[in-house]
Amino acid sequence: MVVDACEEKRSFKFLYDETLPLRGRIEKIAKEVYGADGVSYSPLALEKARRFEADPGLGDYCTCMVKTHLSLTHDPAFKGRPAGWTLPIRDILIYGGAKFLVPVAGEIKLMPGTASDPAYRRIDVDCETGRVKGLF
Repeated sequence: MVVDACEEKRSFKFLYDETLPLRGRIEKIAKEVYGADGVSYSPLALEKARRFEADPGLGDYCTCMVKTHLSLTHDPAFKGRPAGWTLPIRDILIYGGAKFLVPVAGEIKLMPGTASDPAYRRIDVDCETGRVKGLF
């Protein structure tokens, strides 16, 4: 079944042309997916974007945006699909093994899977018994 599924006609295509420079990709994602009016860059992010765009060895790297999962914007307080805002890119990371250039928007923590009330807050060690409590 897997082989048959792999042989089926696919209609997948990237949102952006793969030859589009990094900042063009970021802007296209920001505008077409998130509804932003534009993108702004911190000095660090702008310097990295220029460096990555100039490196021919990174031409086939994909772009994977990092932002809050609680909003289409960088700000978890913005709900729905707000208008009239700019996506701030504070850094751009490179994940060479995965071949991703990763723009980081807003003040998101880069620890995957952390909920707004993570379980670690309920874990403790009982000082009298040495037993861990709150794991289960």
